Amino acid sequence: MKRHGNIYDKICSIENLREAHRNARKDKLFYKEVQMVDSNPDYYLTQIQEMLSSETYEVSEYTYSVINDKGKSRDLAKLPYFPDRIIQWAIMLQIEPVFMETFCYHTCASIKQRGISRVVDLMHEYLKDTKNTTYCFKMDVSKFYPSIDHDILKKLLRKKFKDKRLLKLLDKIIDSAITETGVPIGSYLSQYLANFYLSYFDHWMKEELHLKYVVRYMDDIVVLSSSKLHLHIVQAQVKQYLNTELNLTIKPNYQIFPVEKRGIDFVGFRFYHGKTLLRKSTYKKMKRKMRKILKKQMKNQLINYSEFCSINSYAGWLKLCDGYRLSQKYIIPVIPSLLRYYKEIILGNSKKSPIKKENAFIKYKENLIKKGLLQE
Repeated sequence: MKRHGNIYDKICSIENLREAHRNARKDKLFYKEVQMVDSNPDYYLTQIQEMLSSETYEVSEYTYSVINDKGKSRDLAKLPYFPDRIIQWAIMLQIEPVFMETFCYHTCASIKQRGISRVVDLMHEYLKDTKNTTYCFKMDVSKFYPSIDHDILKKLLRKKFKDKRLLKLLDKIIDSAITETGVPIGSYLSQYLANFYLSYFDHWMKEELHLKYVVRYMDDIVVLSSSKLHLHIVQAQVKQYLNTELNLTIKPNYQIFPVEKRGIDFVGFRFYHGKTLLRKSTYKKMKRKMRKILKKQMKNQLINYSEFCSINSYAGWLKLCDGYRLSQKYIIPVIPSLLRYYKEIILGNSKKSPIKKENAFIKYKENLIKKGLLQE
């Protein structure tokens, strides 16, 4: 197995730090710390370079908050933009290719071009083989992020990297959490470390268990087979592997069931052989939001940024499933509000010339036409 070295100096290079800042600042231009670094990039990035080169960098204190997601309480941990988020981006710019060569093709979530649309494509591809996808084993890991074992994670990293300074820096970031186990939800590096933590498990499923139809979306896993008995055996093997090799447990509410009878509820959709439907709870939420926007539109009121994002988001979701009728019923009627917000707020606050604004508006409408959301 190839181990990678000579990475740390590349992380410390001023060119790499500039690129890290350019990436980290996207969609965060209103952050005071981003504006601070933007005011004198060379000065602040040189400070980071000196911290890294002298190995004196210490991880800043996290700011913790709690969010409720579908009835689940999640602890989010946030680091300051300067220097921490820039440093994490600088690290990932250099080690992401190594992670990518480790991930299996069915590994999805928090990876470039491997989001929900990739999962949908894989499920569609798998379910074409109706004979060998009769049954589904669906499971997820119990408290995945908080349960990641620091010692095991460090051991796995040493399988891929031999740069001692890089490993020392990664160890420092891993151990910066307030608990002895787990990586912080919300930290940029954490999502890659979490995926990497399960990467050898992915290979084990493919190479040792010889599972043909498997997809993992972070800690949510779906396995398809022609045999219900086979999936029960897989469940026992997976449970043992996760427990002994990674110190993880699967939730007791795992399911093994026939696909056609109930469909596979996964990443916001319900998958069947030959059709894909939007999850019922997602549909109801979309219905409420779109009706609220339509009422505003009828009163000639301008929507807000959150509602603008909602229209775009739900339009994208419906393109991934058999959602033509839902799109016609709920998305198409609110497109005038989408166009108005884009023209009055997004282009209105832009520093572009009037001609460039008009051209941008034309291109935006052309894009909606291509998506089938606007008629010519």
